[in-house]
Amino acid sequence: MAASLIGVPAAALRQAGRLFALGATVLALTFRRPFQFRELVEQFWFIAGVTIVPTALVTIPFGAIISLQVGSLTQQLGAQSFTGGASVLAIIQQASPLIVALLISGVAGSAICADIGSRKIREEIDAMEVLGVSPVQRLVVPRVWACVVVAVLLNGLVSVVGVAGGYFFNVLMQNGTPGAYLSSFSALAQLPDLYVSEFKALLFGFIAGVVASYRGLNPASGPKGVGDAVNQAVVITFLLLFFVNAVLTAIYLQIVPPKGG
Repeated sequence: MAASLIGVPAAALRQAGRLFALGATVLALTFRRPFQFRELVEQFWFIAGVTIVPTALVTIPFGAIISLQVGSLTQQLGAQSFTGGASVLAIIQQASPLIVALLISGVAGSAICADIGSRKIREEIDAMEVLGVSPVQRLVVPRVWACVVVAVLLNGLVSVVGVAGGYFFNVLMQNGTPGAYLSSFSALAQLPDLYVSEFKALLFGFIAGVVASYRGLNPASGPKGVGDAVNQAVVITFLLLFFVNAVLTAIYLQIVPPKGG
């Protein structure tokens, strides 16, 4: 009984080590020729096609919720003039990269895991290795970097749509003034806020692509194993994203002083 309990964390540590090893391998093989540029473009269009509309639709109510909640709180505190700045910072720094990463993981990451997993159980991955072709370089690297590129680009879209939605709902539903919203935005927001948002999106896209590819390369046997791998990939990515986001936010707030501070 004790041996079995000890074996659980040991197996988890081995899985974590293999996951980090795959991420390091992806970075190393990125600079090795031949780079699968055509596969990268195809995966980019696929991921962008399946995520851009859901991302935009999710962003509008998300920005509205943040704006309404922050506006209600600032009204209670008598600081309604700071609604715009607080809402924009929350959307750009936190909501935007997380929304993008969660949708990429849930929509594109599950498709990537299912695709690679089905190739694995059909023994296509083994055939590639027998032929001397690296499955990581051929399949994983372009998919991971496609997730990264789409995440960075979609993060800009989400930021714009979220800020515009927050502005609309604050002015329309909470009787906020356009001038106060924009002035507080310019008074509190700064360029490093956008930089950290884009860096988060880049890192989150990389994590989503690596986790999906790892679970696809290591499914249990049969179609049920592939389905379980897809579910595990999404859950693991969600947990990693929230943990990494907390760490990055804490580091950013310690390094970059607030505007005017």
